[in-house]
Amino acid sequence: MTNLKTLHFYATPEHDCSYLEGFEAKTLFVDPQEIITTDAYSQLSDLGFRRSGKHIYRPYCANCQACISVRVDIGNFAASKSQKRIINKNRDLKVVTVPAQFTDEYYDLYAKYINTRHSDGDMFPPTPDQFSAFLIDGGQKGCFFEFRDPDNKLVALAVTDFLNQGLSAIYTFFDPDETQRSLGTFAILWQIKETKRQDLDYLYLGYWIRECQKMAYKVAYHPLEMLLHGQWIPVD
Repeated sequence: MTNLKTLHFYATPEHDCSYLEGFEAKTLFVDPQEIITTDAYSQLSDLGFRRSGKHIYRPYCANCQACISVRVDIGNFAASKSQKRIINKNRDLKVVTVPAQFTDEYYDLYAKYINTRHSDGDMFPPTPDQFSAFLIDGGQKGCFFEFRDPDNKLVALAVTDFLNQGLSAIYTFFDPDETQRSLGTFAILWQIKETKRQDLDYLYLGYWIRECQKMAYKVAYHPLEMLLHGQWIPVD
């Protein structure tokens, strides 16, 4: 197993925080030239690191601990009544596992999603190069999960990495016109089911920030664990 002590890390200068207005942020990156094995990536995920393209990173802010890593405890997960309704509502969808790749179909859905839902964010405006750098580059063991309706229309796509102890939900985008399906929620519920099918322990959901409304959905999956002071703690 890779010894994390041999890896090189780099910290960025302080910059405007993407999530909290008026705050400065700092990020710690693993040297992108390093060869990161699945073992090392799994260890880094347990230390609160995430992947964006070829970059593996975590917040490194001296005076703020607002970004909290969260993961779902798969063995004890129980869907709520509303989540069960969403599952039933999407039983007609077919999910197919495919390699991470660029297609016009994927990019068109991604661009529609970003333009509609995140025109105020860092990923706007979307470009094909940005799509590839964000969701394909990196060389980690992962895949795309396609969600297709009975007419074979792509309605959602989940980008997911494989860890030794679980799955890491990197990003999900979906057709913003299909609001009645609650596709964002369903994609997470489906990945929880897939994690359990693979007999793995956790689905990693990235960072949760109490003051960031866009991240509020992450605390709807119980039981949830948060990385607090270096320890994964179950929370209500």
